[in-house]
Amino acid sequence: MLTYELKKAPGVPLYEALYRCLRQSILSGELAPGDKLPSKRALAAHLEISKITVETAYSQLLAEGYIRSHEKVGYFVEKVAHPQQLPHTQFSEKEQTESWPLDLTANGPAHFPFSVWNRLQREVMQEYGHRLLQTPPYQGYFGLRQSIARHLAQFRGMHVDPDNIILGAGTDFLYNLLIQLLGRDRIYGTEEPGYDKIRRIYTAGGVRCVGVPMDDQGVVKNGLRDVDVLHISPSHHFPTGLVMPMGRRMELLEWAREHDSYIIEDDYDSEFRFHAHPMPAMQTLDRNGRVIYMNTFSKTLAPSIRISYMILPKALGEVFRQKLGFYSCTVSAFDQYTLERFLSRGYFEKHINRMRRFYKTRRDRVMDVLRSCDWSENAEICEENAGLHFLLKVDTQLSDGELVSRFAEAGVRVRTLSSYYGSSAPHEKEKTLVINYSGLQEEELDRLKTVKL
Repeated sequence: MLTYELKKAPGVPLYEALYRCLRQSILSGELAPGDKLPSKRALAAHLEISKITVETAYSQLLAEGYIRSHEKVGYFVEKVAHPQQLPHTQFSEKEQTESWPLDLTANGPAHFPFSVWNRLQREVMQEYGHRLLQTPPYQGYFGLRQSIARHLAQFRGMHVDPDNIILGAGTDFLYNLLIQLLGRDRIYGTEEPGYDKIRRIYTAGGVRCVGVPMDDQGVVKNGLRDVDVLHISPSHHFPTGLVMPMGRRMELLEWAREHDSYIIEDDYDSEFRFHAHPMPAMQTLDRNGRVIYMNTFSKTLAPSIRISYMILPKALGEVFRQKLGFYSCTVSAFDQYTLERFLSRGYFEKHINRMRRFYKTRRDRVMDVLRSCDWSENAEICEENAGLHFLLKVDTQLSDGELVSRFAEAGVRVRTLSSYYGSSAPHEKEKTLVINYSGLQEEELDRLKTVKL
């Protein structure tokens, strides 16, 4: 058992303090390659902290290649290069992005329609004047909600009442509203593997969050025994890229009806599909008011604009009005009026078409470089036809941690599929990289050819 005392700096979350302590122990040699870490339960009891805190710290170490996991055995320290030889990785997303010449884990907008956006902002300023100083309705500006409803009808075949749309400054804020709306006594289920930030948000919100296992069609129904609220991304799962088939969608809708449960449908990047139209949203199949639909303009425009929205079932919308209608809308009126014009005048559709072509070209460029690498015969590209990432399966004797280190030696930051599991990943999910290509520097792509596998 580790004998150090956990020292928490002011303003630093407990899981990050534990991560830093373990990371320093690995880099200093106190924890040697091959050493087995304590189980999450044992370490939590030893340090008198929650098991979830330990799990989050272990997940971060796993993601960065400091440790590896073996199913039903535990976590082991990986052999890592001296910290001076590798770009230094911190928790700050800004530092992570800037410190790596080629970062295949980062997302970011490649283009923004500055000229059009600037022109619309000037129009809004001139036309609305002092009205921009007024607080928008708690749901958001009605004109923008109308434009979103029209866009969803045209693009996703969804018939949505604008009164059931709630705008918020990012999905993080909306998740916290849902926790308050649905209650902290419910158990939230997230996809396993899945986007780990969602797990952290729910846990930080004070609810119990559990991973739900997946097969090749999505989350497995028999893994939902204790779940009251299920968070899924059926149109394009992150990180596997799976698209949930209709049969599984109907199974989950029936489960939600039978158990008086809710499904949060995260449709985060449905606009980016290259060879087929996106599957219908689960919200269009819902006849019992069990699906909460969520989407964002972060992927399509820019994360910094901070405009996301959720669509509540009618009955739940009434509860929201009674219970949480006192909240002020967190999106500025200025941005709401601007986005409304951007949508209603067709600029958004043109922008999406342009970005779809751009990202397809960039994806093809990345795949071409990968196919020209010396080790390309031992690698397979999968799930590349939707979204802004794909998988790269590598046939190698290297462990996941060693694989990450080999890329790091070439100045390339990658993340493995296994690191997206909250617990130990199945053996067949190892030696697979998740390649994000929206935020990379194309001039650095040839670094991939210098990776030694």
